[in-house]
Amino acid sequence: MTISPRVFSGMQPTGSLHLGNYLGAMVNWIKMQETHECIYCVVDLHAITVWQDPAELRTAIRQVTAAYIAAGLDPKKSILFNQSQVSAHAELAWVFNCVARLGWLNRMTQFKEKAGKDREQASVGLYAYPNLMAADILAYRATHVPVGEDQKQHLELARDIAQKFNNDFRESIIAQGFADGVFFPQPEPVITGPATRVMSLRDGTKKMSKSDPSDLSRINLTDDADTIAKKIQKAKTDADPIPTEDGGFQGRPEAENLVGIYAALADQTVETVLKDFGGQQFSAFKKALAEVATDRLGRIGGEARRLMADSAAIDAVLADGSARARTIAQPVIDHVKDIAGLIRS
Repeated sequence: MTISPRVFSGMQPTGSLHLGNYLGAMVNWIKMQETHECIYCVVDLHAITVWQDPAELRTAIRQVTAAYIAAGLDPKKSILFNQSQVSAHAELAWVFNCVARLGWLNRMTQFKEKAGKDREQASVGLYAYPNLMAADILAYRATHVPVGEDQKQHLELARDIAQKFNNDFRESIIAQGFADGVFFPQPEPVITGPATRVMSLRDGTKKMSKSDPSDLSRINLTDDADTIAKKIQKAKTDADPIPTEDGGFQGRPEAENLVGIYAALADQTVETVLKDFGGQQFSAFKKALAEVATDRLGRIGGEARRLMADSAAIDAVLADGSARARTIAQPVIDHVKDIAGLIRS
């Protein structure tokens, strides 16, 4: 089994996908479809590391899938599926639970952030979440993973797990026909382009997030044109005019955020935006931003709502994607069982 270039990434079905997800990840995912073999997942097993209402979770899985497709992910070019339909994710995660070390997981900063002060009440799943993430990637022997700054640590863990598995089972891997003693690749990060960190519309020092209690802090991909325009008009700014050069944003995170959003949505550089709007007040700039945002995101939201009206069609996309994913992942988990000394049918 040779290792071919392959991209894997995914998002949780918790809360609506928003502008930060779109500009920070999905725009690049869409571009990669033209140059890479791409596998994009709705990571519903990750979602249940904290309690989810079952009916709401089912709806959310379909909503995220609809948003994927509406934004431009093509189920014929890429594999789109939900994680729980491919058992190799959970099976490989258990193997990795036995390969990864407690000390590695204790260093994971996201668990500390998500568990908060009452860590004793957090689920074991939330603690072992990074091992499942490693399984998501390595079940397909993916070579490239688009990541933001907040996921770099998890990818490093996936690389450590891959290396330790290869080292621990080197002789068995060679016996299984892998002459170099390497079964899992070292997945490489793909650092996404500009506007990878879209910040909150209410606080330019915080990342735009599904979990922010204020819906005004983010633009959801399902928002209609009026809602998008309203949120942009209410976005926090300051009294100073827009700077005329990129270095003029010191101490002005909200100003920098809105200009960056405009540049990304209009497919322009920040320098071009500042050349066009530098010296103007934000009242005029927000109108221009609302126009470009409603034009681009309004179409995505409308298409997502149309797709959600036919849940059977979405389920068919997920079923087809899951079947295609299993054809890749099943041979991998079979090899893992053979390498580890497990007897399989």
